[in-house]
Amino acid sequence: MIAELPPLRDELALLPGPPLADGQPSWTLQDPVRNLFFQIDWSGFEILSRWPRRKPDVIVTEVNAETTLQIDAEEVEAMAHFLQENQLLRPPDGSAPILAAQRDRQRKGWGQWLLHNYLFLRLPLVQPDRWLSRWSPRLAFLYSRRFFQLTVIAAVLGLLGVYRQWDQFAGTLVDHFTWQGLAAYGATLIAVKTLHELGHGFTAKRHGCRVPSMGVALLVLWPVAYTDTNEVWKLSQRHQRLQVAAAGIATELIIAAWATLAWVVLPEGLPRAVAFLLSTTTWVTTVLVNASPFMRFDGYFLLSDYLQLPNLHSRSFALARWDLRERLFAIGEPVPEHLPARLHKGLVAFAWVVWIYRLTVFLGVAVLVYHFFIKAAGIFLFMVEIGWFVLLPLRLELLEWRKRWPQIRQRGRYRRSAIAAVILLLLFVLPWPTRIASSGLLQPVQQLELYAPAHAQVVALPWANGSQVAANAALMLLNSPDLIRRNQINEARQQQLALQSNAASFDQETRKNWQLLNEQLSSTEAEQATVEADRKRYQPIAPYAGRLEDLNPDLRVGQWLTQGESLGRLIGDGRWQVVTYVDEDDIHRIDEGDRALFIADGMAGPNLHLRLSSIDKNASPTLGEAPLASNYGGHIAVREKNGTLYPERAVYRVVFNVEADDAGDVRSARSAIMQHSWRGRVTIAAQWEAPGLRFLKNAMAVFWREAGF
Repeated sequence: MIAELPPLRDELALLPGPPLADGQPSWTLQDPVRNLFFQIDWSGFEILSRWPRRKPDVIVTEVNAETTLQIDAEEVEAMAHFLQENQLLRPPDGSAPILAAQRDRQRKGWGQWLLHNYLFLRLPLVQPDRWLSRWSPRLAFLYSRRFFQLTVIAAVLGLLGVYRQWDQFAGTLVDHFTWQGLAAYGATLIAVKTLHELGHGFTAKRHGCRVPSMGVALLVLWPVAYTDTNEVWKLSQRHQRLQVAAAGIATELIIAAWATLAWVVLPEGLPRAVAFLLSTTTWVTTVLVNASPFMRFDGYFLLSDYLQLPNLHSRSFALARWDLRERLFAIGEPVPEHLPARLHKGLVAFAWVVWIYRLTVFLGVAVLVYHFFIKAAGIFLFMVEIGWFVLLPLRLELLEWRKRWPQIRQRGRYRRSAIAAVILLLLFVLPWPTRIASSGLLQPVQQLELYAPAHAQVVALPWANGSQVAANAALMLLNSPDLIRRNQINEARQQQLALQSNAASFDQETRKNWQLLNEQLSSTEAEQATVEADRKRYQPIAPYAGRLEDLNPDLRVGQWLTQGESLGRLIGDGRWQVVTYVDEDDIHRIDEGDRALFIADGMAGPNLHLRLSSIDKNASPTLGEAPLASNYGGHIAVREKNGTLYPERAVYRVVFNVEADDAGDVRSARSAIMQHSWRGRVTIAAQWEAPGLRFLKNAMAVFWREAGF
C-alpha cells in the first residue's frame, strides 16, 4: 500500500463534463501542456478533489463519510497508477535520471520512426484560431433555423429535379470518367474537404473552443485533411460535442443540397459543371467515407459521443477479444467492463465488423501501395502493410493465449475448440467432391447451315420446311447471272484455244506459240473447275440424311437473295451433343470420359446424362455459340465487336456426347415441340479439389509472376 501520494502537476485543470451513460456525473482532466484530455467518473473526481490529503486511508475515509460512494484503498492506488502512467504527477526531486531513462525507452529507433511516419504522419499547415475567431460571428447565419429550413427545401427541390432529369444526370456522370474529369473531381474533392474541416473549426469556435492547427495527415501516404478540435472535451454539454463532430458532414450535405439545386436550374456551361462536381463529390464522400464508424472519421466520433463511450474502438475490441477467449476456452476471466447485455452484444458485433472492414481496406491499400511504387519498394511496402495491420494483431492475440495457457489447459472447452479448428482446417485442405456448373447448348452432331452465296436467285425449292431429306439429295437450286456469264466466257475461251492448238500442226506461225496455247488452255480448264465448284454452292447437296428445318418462309422461286442470308438448316438424324465452355481455372479438373448432367432451361426440354468427349487444347479466341454469351442469358462474359463475340476471360470449348440411353428422350422431345437445340445448365462431375488449393495456387501464381524483376 502506498504510504503517501505524490502531488499532481500544478497546471492540470479539472472541468465538468456531460453525464455518463449510467447517469453519474463526469469530469474532464485537462493536460494543457500536451493538449490531452481524460474523462473522470464520480469516484475519480472525489479522489482527485481530496488528493492534497496525500494519505490513501484519509481519502477513503472522507469519501465514504461525505458521499454516498463506498471506495477502498485499491481504487486510490489504481488512480495513482493511472496518473503515473499518463505523466500527470509532479516529478519528485532528483527524478531527472529516471525521466531521462523513461524518455530513452520511449524513443524509437530509426526503423520504428520510419515505419510510424510511413503509416501515419500529421503535417500541421496553418494555425487558424485567430482567423476563425474573426470570421465566426459573420457566419452565424449558417447556424440559424431559417438557413436550415432553406437548405432542406433546396435539397428536396434538387432531388426532384435530378429525378426528372435522371438520364441527363447519369450521362453527365459517365462523361466525367476521363482524365480531365478525374482531375476535376480531384480539385473539387480538395475544395470540399477544406470546407469540411472549416465546418469543424467554426463550430468548435462557436462553442468557445480553441482550434490550434489544421493540416494534412498522411495515412499510408494517403492525404487526409484534419482539424485539431481536442478542446471539445472541455464542453460540458453532450449536444455541443455532437455538433462539432457532425459539423463536417453537415457542411458537405449543405454543399450537396445547394449544388444539386444549382445543377437543376443553371443552363449548360461552366457554373453548371462545377455544381455537378460539387453535388456528386459531396454525396459520395460523405456517405462512403466520413459517415463510416469503422475508421476514425466523423462517423466514429458521432457514434462514440452518441453512445457516450469514449475510445469506442479500443473498448469494443477488448470486449470482442474477451468474448472470443471465453467462447473458445471458457477461462472465466472478468469482463473488461460491465455494460447492459444489449449494448455488450452490440459492441462485440461492432468490433467484428470493424475488423473485417479494416482487413478489406488494408488489403486494398496494400495492393494500391504495391502498384503505385516501383516493384521492389512496392513489394516491401506491401509486406509492411500486411505485417503491421494483419499479422501483428494476430500475433499479439496468440501471445495472450500463450500467457493464459495454464488456465486454458485446466478447462475442457479448449479440446472441443481444438477439434473444431482441426475439422475446419481439414475441410479447407482436404479435397471436396465439388461440381462445375455452366450453361450449355444441346444440338445435333450433324448440323449444316445454309447461307445464300453472292448474287443468287432462287430457281427451285424442292423441299418444304420440316421435310425429311435423303443423303445426296439437292436441298435447293440457285443460280447466278455472274456465274452463268463466267461459265459462258470460259467455255468460249476454252473452245477458241482448243481450235488454235489443234490448228498448230497446219500453220507454221501458230506452231511457234503452241506451248503458250497449251498453258492458256490449262488455265481455262482450272478456271472451269473453279466455276464448277462455285456452281455446287448454288446447288447445295445433303451430305447426310436429315430434316430440313428453319427454312425461310419468305423464299419464292425467282427471288433474289442477299449474300450471307440464312436459308435453312439440315439437322442430321444421328447423335446429339452438348457444347459448353469451361473457365481456365477449372479446365484442369475435367478430362475425357467425365460424367455430366444437362437440364434444359425452363424445364421445357430433356434432362440428359452426358459423357465428356473432347476438350479444346487452346482457349477459344471467339465464342461461336451466341446463346451461351452473357448478353443472351448464358454464363460467359463477352464483349461484342462488329458482330463477333470475344470472351472476357480465357475459356475452353468442351463437347459432351449424350448417353445412348437418353438419345431416345432427345428424339421424342424434338418430335414433340419441333425444336433442334436447347440451352440449359450443365453440371460436370469434376475431379475433387480442396477449397484452399485454388487460393494457394492463385497466390503462388501471383507471387511467381510479380517476383520477376
